[in-house]
Amino acid sequence: MKTITAIFENGVFRPTEKVDLPEGTTVRIEPDDTLEVRDMVPPGTSEAQIRIYENLARRFHSGNSDTAERHNEHQP
Repeated sequence: MKTITAIFENGVFRPTEKVDLPEGTTVRIEPDDTLEVRDMVPPGTSEAQIRIYENLARRFHSGNSDTAERHNEHQP
């Protein structure tokens, strides 16, 4: 069976290419932790843009569980 690559956005899995499956087909999804940002960008994407995507894809942990609580601290 063919592997279908998809991106999870806004609660929905979005295939990165056309999928040839009948409506209502049940699929099994296994997250791929080895997939890199470079595997997902369109051909011809500049190196600078790829590096920006790589930085945005990293998970950062600030230690704050509710960052909204400090929202007004830095407002003029």
